[in-house]
Amino acid sequence: MIQDTERDRLMRRALALAANGPSTGQNPRVGCLIVDPNGTVLAEGWHRGAGTAHAEVDALAHLPAGAARGATAIVTLEPCNHTGRTGPCAVALIEAGVSRVVYAVSDPGHASSGGAERLRAAGVEVVGGVLAAEAEAFLADWLIAARLGRPFVTLKWASSLDGRAAAADGSSRWITGADARLDVHRRRAASDAILVGTGTVLADDPALTARSADGTLLPTQPVPVVIGTRTVPADAAVRHHPHPPVFYPGPDLGVILGDLHDRGIRRAFIEGGPGLASAFVTAGLVDEYLVYLAPTLLGGDRLALGDIGVARIDEQRRLEIDHVERLGDDLLLVCRPRALPSTPGTRTASPETTPADTRHAEPARTETRI
Repeated sequence: MIQDTERDRLMRRALALAANGPSTGQNPRVGCLIVDPNGTVLAEGWHRGAGTAHAEVDALAHLPAGAARGATAIVTLEPCNHTGRTGPCAVALIEAGVSRVVYAVSDPGHASSGGAERLRAAGVEVVGGVLAAEAEAFLADWLIAARLGRPFVTLKWASSLDGRAAAADGSSRWITGADARLDVHRRRAASDAILVGTGTVLADDPALTARSADGTLLPTQPVPVVIGTRTVPADAAVRHHPHPPVFYPGPDLGVILGDLHDRGIRRAFIEGGPGLASAFVTAGLVDEYLVYLAPTLLGGDRLALGDIGVARIDEQRRLEIDHVERLGDDLLLVCRPRALPSTPGTRTASPETTPADTRHAEPARTETRI
């Protein structure tokens, strides 16, 4: 029997394998190990994107027929129980003769969940919740999209130490240095969509692409989304993006996020000005904050955020600092709300519970791994 400490080590290896999968797209990043009763790894696998083998099937494919009989599968997400572009992973494990399945996080999807019950019904021992907190953190973006029926929302801004996003004349290029800007482009490429307001488009004419240090386009590009009622000129740079831009007049952000989810967007990156940023914060629709701080002072009233509905100190929006990075002369603070949204059944969620609290919540929409 595999001891708990060894089991945890193997699950961490499965999470490391999961990180090899694509960060964008509708499907979660999942890793799987097939190990013998002594904990020796027989095969490893991970999911490479929609339409490809899921992690469990990928791992089994590296073994000859019958080699998994009596083995244990270590999986970061509960094996799925439905047929999409691929068959149910629970069935694949049963047919391979696996005798035990250990997973970290339950699948929240209506169609894809139920794998644990199917395995148990077939006589397979199932253990769930192993390193659940670590797996929840790793899958936070996909889990929020699956549970709430809207994309995981990251809000980014760059500011001076005194919280200014621009000088008095409105100019803002460049507050931060080259290393910080390169990091932003990397994170753009890891998102399904990039959101700005029409004010930003008209003032800065951004391309909204993800680029390398030499200016060439990165292999993956976020879909540009422009929110606002003002007309965007026909020659605007955003209209020449590799993806056709999506336009919304607003102002219902919950409806916009719901529609983006229906379009297959699971990770949204907000890079608009203070107006759009403040609207998302006020609505409680931000899951992650990326604050790039430059060691400079600007003064004035060009704040990174405007009114977010805080009239008294006890109404402040408290954040937790996940980690801090040094990027050249600048700092990046990665923060999350102390309370993340979990309002099932609605398009607009209020920040009241953490992801762990929503583990058994009814998802707002059906989420299917394909």
